[in-house]
Amino acid sequence: MSQYKSLRLLKGKVSFLIDKKAAAIFLGLLALSFGVFIISTGLGDMAISPLHVIQVFFGGGSDMERLVVQSFRLPRIIVALMVGVGLAVAGGLLQGMIRNPLASPDIIGITGGASVAVVGFLAYFSDENNALTVSIKWMPVSAFIGATFIAFLVYFLSWKNGVSPVRLVLIGIGISAMMQALTTLMMLMGPIYRASQANIWITGTVHGSTWGNVWVLVPWTLILVSIAFILSRNVNVQELGEEIATGVGGHVQRQRFVLLLVSTGLVASSVAFAGGIGFVGLMAPHMARRLVGSAFGALLPVSALIGGILVMLADLIGRTMFSPLEVPAGVFTASIGAPYFIYLLFKTRNS
Repeated sequence: MSQYKSLRLLKGKVSFLIDKKAAAIFLGLLALSFGVFIISTGLGDMAISPLHVIQVFFGGGSDMERLVVQSFRLPRIIVALMVGVGLAVAGGLLQGMIRNPLASPDIIGITGGASVAVVGFLAYFSDENNALTVSIKWMPVSAFIGATFIAFLVYFLSWKNGVSPVRLVLIGIGISAMMQALTTLMMLMGPIYRASQANIWITGTVHGSTWGNVWVLVPWTLILVSIAFILSRNVNVQELGEEIATGVGGHVQRQRFVLLLVSTGLVASSVAFAGGIGFVGLMAPHMARRLVGSAFGALLPVSALIGGILVMLADLIGRTMFSPLEVPAGVFTASIGAPYFIYLLFKTRNS
């Protein structure tokens, strides 16, 4: 029997195929992400059972349980979920656009651009009393400006009768190294207390997330992820090569520019609220590809769920395993990501 199921909508005027295996995997991961979300919300210095967590969601539970869940844990877990989704989808788009399975926002410098902007914000908008002289609400804006500037710079420098994926990666690596150097320089030149704060942020953490962060991050991420899903067919065509994509009527350079812009927005929002959580944009698309194949209509949704699960688990481990010490989530994503990609490189060394 075929693994695809055809769905017809609007009296047969609209139809599309659904991969039944991919749909089953997506639903399984959706259930797993919900389970991780509930368990993570209940674990901490004050343990709350999953049943009580669900009761709190519907207005039940004790006053203390509602305070802990609604005020302290829920915002950071929602931010962790959205950050994982955003980084995973951005990584998947970049891998498809550049046709390089090891491409990621880190490699082409987008994460570095956002990091420079935020560290500069923390370093130069502080007074002698360790207080910011402007509203913290401007920090996500600075991250987006930094990420967008670097994305356009890399795109401009890569242009030569079009944008070559190889040229884009090579220039991105150079720009990324320069951004790391600028970040270090700003940390050294800024106040020592801001350097310490910036160092923790660069590692990647969702500690201190608030409902204000949630209200900004969730709609931004959902809108951009929805656009990414709509553009998934363009990524499939681009993976066939520029000549074939052009031959079937695709506007390759325009599509590549839009994909880069969507990826930039996702990375900028994630970096603004959680810092430089690494390897998620690399790991999640690879894991999704092994589960559902390389068709982006299935790969991007599955990548999004895997990314959300990875960051939620990393945050859960970081705040519970070494309590009362809290370890940034980025430490654990890196500790998982580095061995995983050494394994991938080993497996593909002769390919």
